[in-house]
Amino acid sequence: MKTIIADDHAVVREGLKQLLSTVDQLTIGGEAADGEAVHRLLNENAADLLILDLGMPGVGGFQFIAKLKAEWPELRILVLTANVEPRSVRAAFSAGANGYLTKSGDPSELIAAIDAIRKGNLYVAEEVRFAVDQHDNLKETPEPTTAIISPVTLTRRERQILGMIPHGATSRDIANRLGISPLTARKHRENLMRKLDLHSGAELTAYAIRLGLPAG
Repeated sequence: MKTIIADDHAVVREGLKQLLSTVDQLTIGGEAADGEAVHRLLNENAADLLILDLGMPGVGGFQFIAKLKAEWPELRILVLTANVEPRSVRAAFSAGANGYLTKSGDPSELIAAIDAIRKGNLYVAEEVRFAVDQHDNLKETPEPTTAIISPVTLTRRERQILGMIPHGATSRDIANRLGISPLTARKHRENLMRKLDLHSGAELTAYAIRLGLPAG
């Protein structure tokens, strides 16, 4: 799992590198101290995981997450922040984050979060878990209503998958949620793009949003 560490404090990045050095099959693909550097690294080298501090320069709030997921749909994003506001936790997941850790939390949670994300699950830090326990399960994505009509006829399964796209769901996420194999989920996604004459994950996300499917 190639990982990018994005935090504007060098001390934090060094500490994260030490912790991550104990994780099997994980390599550091680069470090970023601002939003521009994150984009540059992702353009230069494909990454599987981004550990992201939302307080960095050049990161325009939670929309930054949504934009990254639109451009790199398979990228997993683990937020690491000092922000423990419940609404911020929910906003991060709505934007497409795969995990949310607090800088005041136990370091062991970093390993637990990466393990969960590898398995296609979401992870919420113990300190802020109450923020989502009182709301709908973050892994639950409602099926689009019949009021949402696509110009192209779609099957029920295709509508289900299309409804997950604005949430930043990867093929593995879709597989876990629908109880199918990642290969089958990827085939469904490819068939959906071919049927809609779309050529990238960003175009598929934009199409879903145009139909009125919520991004989060």
